[in-house]
Amino acid sequence: MTGQGGRVAIVSGRGVLPALVAGALEAPFVCAMEGFPPEGIEPDMTFRVERLVPFLDHLRDSGIQTVVFAGAAQRPRLDPALFDAATAQLVPRLLPALQGGDDALLRAVIGVFEEWGLTVVGVDQVAPDLVPGAGVLAGTVSAADEKDAARAAAIVETLGPMDVGQGAVVAQGLCLAIEALPGTDAMLDFVATARPGLRLPPSARGLLYKAPKPGQDRRIDLPAIGPATVAKAAAAGLAGIAWAAGGALLLDRQATIAAAEAAGLFLWAREP
Repeated sequence: MTGQGGRVAIVSGRGVLPALVAGALEAPFVCAMEGFPPEGIEPDMTFRVERLVPFLDHLRDSGIQTVVFAGAAQRPRLDPALFDAATAQLVPRLLPALQGGDDALLRAVIGVFEEWGLTVVGVDQVAPDLVPGAGVLAGTVSAADEKDAARAAAIVETLGPMDVGQGAVVAQGLCLAIEALPGTDAMLDFVATARPGLRLPPSARGLLYKAPKPGQDRRIDLPAIGPATVAKAAAAGLAGIAWAAGGALLLDRQATIAAAEAAGLFLWAREP
């Protein structure tokens, strides 16, 4: 895929996703936020949020009209001394979003990009193979797992309007953790640490469930599952990972499936 003006710009964060997206594009222009380098690909340029307007001007002046966001990035520490005058004028608009949830912030960022005439598209639009359809990709899903998944899906959907997170861990109907700002890895680390003290029955292994927030703009920040997620889920003693079919990215599909099979975990793209 190419943008109307030729190359597609990838605004990248950490992880392997930017390289996977680049592999699906013809000569993408990779732009990394300073401090959040992608894996397996060399950025064409690096930018700072404090100089967002010059960065957007550069994209527009280069004839780029299509942008896709890919990769993980935490909210950066901003240095007031580095702001240019034009970017500083955006701060009063973005500050309320910075103090809200991820979805509010990302919607505000998309809005700024669109003001520069840039079309923001989702990863699923440029690399659809990264978004599996419904089905079990590894292992076996039991009746108990189906009940836990339904319970977890209801929890994630209920919390969605609060713009808190995109995941939950449920075992035998009990919510062991919900995802918040620290992210999925931190949630699974908590479960691994706390589980011995919960005195759950041996049969209550449970699962990780991930899904976009209801009403979320799916052009940015889709949930992602990869080999590292499988390793964390296994360390937390879970039976598997489920997610909303068509609503999550499966990173390095073969490696993730192989890791799940080796760990005895199921992978399930669940029909919402």
